[in-house]
Amino acid sequence: MNAEVKRILIVDDSPKDVELTIAALAEKNLANEVVVAEDGEEALDYLHKRGKFVNETGSPAVILLDIKMPKMNGIEVLRYIRSNPEFKFIPVIMVTSSREEKDLIESYKLGANSYVVKPVDIVQFLDAIKVLGQYWAVINEPLPLRMQKE
Repeated sequence: MNAEVKRILIVDDSPKDVELTIAALAEKNLANEVVVAEDGEEALDYLHKRGKFVNETGSPAVILLDIKMPKMNGIEVLRYIRSNPEFKFIPVIMVTSSREEKDLIESYKLGANSYVVKPVDIVQFLDAIKVLGQYWAVINEPLPLRMQKE
């Protein structure tokens, strides 16, 4: 088991949703640090350790990725992640308000690990994030790094 506590990367342009997500994760007492990227371009900056993320290290344990964002949407980010050998094994959870079937289908075709529609009800949203954070950042055992590079 990997002793390093990895970060959770939240990619979402809604400050309110980010705040709620962080509060839900904190309520579960997860030790994981949370990093926020406000759009798809910032998410790629984080993964490549450039721009304001130049001093970051390692890869995130999980990426919580919104679809509808400016500059570069979540589908484009997911496509990039899954096409890049360095990042393709990072779990990506689409956490979005989109109930459009085309977004759901495209997300799974591109290799999303899960697709969660943001509930309108705040309690449901918080509960969903708590479960996601605990499972993907704590319980799930990722593919060993040596296997990811093959």
